Amino acid sequence: MSQHPDFSHCVTALVKVTAEDAFNFLADPLSLGTWSLGCMRTQATQPGGPYTGFSLYDDSQVWFDIEPHRELLLIDYLVGAVGNFKPRISVRIVAADTCDLGDAQCYVTLIAWRPAQMTQDRWNQLCAAHEAEIWLIKDRLEGLKSLGDRSI
Repeated sequence: MSQHPDFSHCVTALVKVTAEDAFNFLADPLSLGTWSLGCMRTQATQPGGPYTGFSLYDDSQVWFDIEPHRELLLIDYLVGAVGNFKPRISVRIVAADTCDLGDAQCYVTLIAWRPAQMTQDRWNQLCAAHEAEIWLIKDRLEGLKSLGDRSI
């Protein structure tokens, strides 16, 4: 058991879309640039990745790749230096029938694990960003559905 409370951070939202729609949106690397404060304006550096984006905080360039696991409704976001990506951020989608939700509902959970060398200030910033990002994810997903875009 850990004595340190800051090894991971987790936020969850109830979202009014199907798990499939949530998965499709969150597994799209370019959609990440619409909700990730640390990785805005995403673009592919080559077909199939890796991808790059820019931090909203200081406009620094960041690099990432995505490993979607459709059968698990799990998406791993691999971050770090190109050639040394680590799966430090994940999204888990919980389908409606798992928790007795309505048909067009799911839970979306954003999880981050803290690297040992990350400063407390940087960790606090990441956690605060995820607290905001879960609302952005919810709004993006529900907004796309309300616009009738079924290709989320």
